[in-house]
Amino acid sequence: MASSLSLSKLVTPNARSASSPESLRSRSIKTNFLAFNLSSTTFRTNLSASLRTHHENAFKASLRVRCSQTDGNGVPAKRTVLHDLYEKQGQSPWYDNLCRPVTDLIPLIESGVRGVTSNPAIFQKAISSSNAYNDQFRELVQAGKDIESAYWQLVVKDIQDASKLFEQIYDQTDGGDGYVSVEVSPNLADDTEGTIEAAKWLHKLVSRPNVYIKIPATAACVPSIKEVIANGISVNVTLIFSLERYEAVIDAYLDGLEASGLNDLSRVTSVASFFVSRVDTLIDKSLEKIGTPEALNLRGKAAVAQAALAYQLYQRKFSGPRWEALVKKGAKKQRLLWASTSVKNPAYSDTLYVAPLIGPDTVSTMPDQALLAFIDHGAVARTIDSNASEAEGIYNAIQKLGIDWSNVGNQLELEGVDSFKKAFDSLLDSLQEKAKALKLVSKLIRDSGWGL
Repeated sequence: MASSLSLSKLVTPNARSASSPESLRSRSIKTNFLAFNLSSTTFRTNLSASLRTHHENAFKASLRVRCSQTDGNGVPAKRTVLHDLYEKQGQSPWYDNLCRPVTDLIPLIESGVRGVTSNPAIFQKAISSSNAYNDQFRELVQAGKDIESAYWQLVVKDIQDASKLFEQIYDQTDGGDGYVSVEVSPNLADDTEGTIEAAKWLHKLVSRPNVYIKIPATAACVPSIKEVIANGISVNVTLIFSLERYEAVIDAYLDGLEASGLNDLSRVTSVASFFVSRVDTLIDKSLEKIGTPEALNLRGKAAVAQAALAYQLYQRKFSGPRWEALVKKGAKKQRLLWASTSVKNPAYSDTLYVAPLIGPDTVSTMPDQALLAFIDHGAVARTIDSNASEAEGIYNAIQKLGIDWSNVGNQLELEGVDSFKKAFDSLLDSLQEKAKALKLVSKLIRDSGWGL
């Protein structure tokens, strides 16, 4: 049986009809963001930018994975290493991206993807670089929605549509997998009560059982995690960069389960998103500054070593009398989720933050680069605890060189929160400008006496 993997540049469904001259002419005047040139008595629509945008979108590649194993008759039987990853090693492969059309996820699901993560940066890129959100945004603005409310409506639609695609996985695993994650506003990262209320509001707005509400693991939000879990809301805890903070996150989950008062805890689940590649990016800079042979030899090893120790901590915390008492009420382990799995340093293996972190009861969420690399040449084997003593040795050696792991975690947390805040605020600014342009278009049309 021969197997093949290819990246297909697929035009989105109905792209031809959407970009035909007839369609372009009919849709151009309805487009949100047209440039208008006024003459003394009339105005005309400047179609050049609109036409260019539509044609570019029609021919732009929607990145999809097309993986197939074919028999002698050329009949595809879709199966990839992602299926083996889950079936043989108990690790769930998720996709770290979301944009419209959400149906682009279907071939990924068929290839073994079992969930989706999103964040403010992902939505900033999706919404600001695509026309797929324009019609809904125009309707929201015309209905009088403020910009942030409109943003959440755009996001929630994507989350709901994606969660529908993963319902079968969610049902098959009795709520153990098939989740889509959506994050509260990053501007609440230092607001305990604000985060609690935002999580409750977003959970109610989305109203889907297989959606995780993402809460950052900042010091201010660790108590929020406990409270949200206690309210029966499933949580993806994000931006975890240190073992100390990870343990606090586990405790918040356990405290929340115990405080919930629920007799059946089986539908309150959680993942703890432990970030990986960014750790190496920061620590490598310090190692290079130190410059000794010992320091230079530790480059590219810190992140995986710390992750391996996090897995040991996970195993310890989810065992013993306290945990067993919760299991009797149906509690499920808060799975470790490896995040930030794309390789930033081109000198490193493109599967560096996936292949060494394979183990049961874990999740690996991968952006396109990491996902495609692992499908293409990743090997499936239990690796997360294959050499625990080596991981501890690397961790301690880095500490002895004067690199404080707590400081690393704190710095990366600040950078992560700041990055998401900037993406969130930038998108709101962009939407505000689009809304102004839309209102100008509407005014010009009204003043001209034209009707749509």
